Amino acid sequence: MILFLGLDNAGKTTLLHRLVQHHPTQYPTSEELSIGKIKFKAFDLGGHQIARRVWKDYYAKVDAVVYLVDAYDKERFAESKKELDALLSDEALADVPFLILGNKIDIPYGASEDELRYHFCLTGITTGKGKVNLVDSNVRTFEVFMCSIVRKMGYGDGFEWVSQYIK
Repeated sequence: MILFLGLDNAGKTTLLHRLVQHHPTQYPTSEELSIGKIKFKAFDLGGHQIARRVWKDYYAKVDAVVYLVDAYDKERFAESKKELDALLSDEALADVPFLILGNKIDIPYGASEDELRYHFCLTGITTGKGKVNLVDSNVRTFEVFMCSIVRKMGYGDGFEWVSQYIK
């Protein structure tokens, strides 16, 4: 199971819609997906303040988290960072791979990957984008990929990266 998390308007539902024919809803939604050789169930849990309260209810069986950030909405970076930090520090998710997608790179003046890493304090501490063997290491499995969901670019590389760490 993969959770799609992030603040409201970050692109979670749009991503799920791009991956399957999906209609937006106000409630947690799940879809069966296939990416490459991996089949999984994805949950879009919503990102508005009230929806964030139920995120923990889904942690027990999660194989990966896809955390979306609206790279254009820099005014909400602090709020988004706070939510991401809470997820990364939650003991229930300690061994869960995180794919952080900086969405909306198609909009002028959106944050670059370096800028996103800086504001989220991720510079120099992520896993690495290639095939990184993490067996017998204490490295936290998470990486940043920039994307434009509406232009269908960038997120495929992210899913390919995270798929190598899904058990």
